[in-house]
Amino acid sequence: MSKPFNKLTSAMTPERRRRIEMKTELLKNAMAFQELRQALDLTQDELANTLQMKQSAISKFESQSDIYISTLRKILFAMGADLKIVAKFPEGEVLINQFDEIRKPPEMSREVIA
Repeated sequence: MSKPFNKLTSAMTPERRRRIEMKTELLKNAMAFQELRQALDLTQDELANTLQMKQSAISKFESQSDIYISTLRKILFAMGADLKIVAKFPEGEVLINQFDEIRKPPEMSREVIA
């Protein structure tokens, strides 16, 4: 017989519950490209149409472990996101701004000129 989840967690030590919460937060913030697309309820066809690509190209990107930054930026932009690249050092994080808005092609700019 199954047990309610809150009954299972109530038997855990506070430290174990904290570790589980921390792991949950990490997992929520780390997704594969395909999982992100699915979480946004987008099909490969829909994303491909937005990017004026073939569906097979999206499938290929989802299975690659190496992709151009410019391609990744275009795909993420089509999903409604911006790309930030952060270098993590033991002393802290550094935002790499070499690839910021200034480098985006004009057709990708979200700014509205009034």
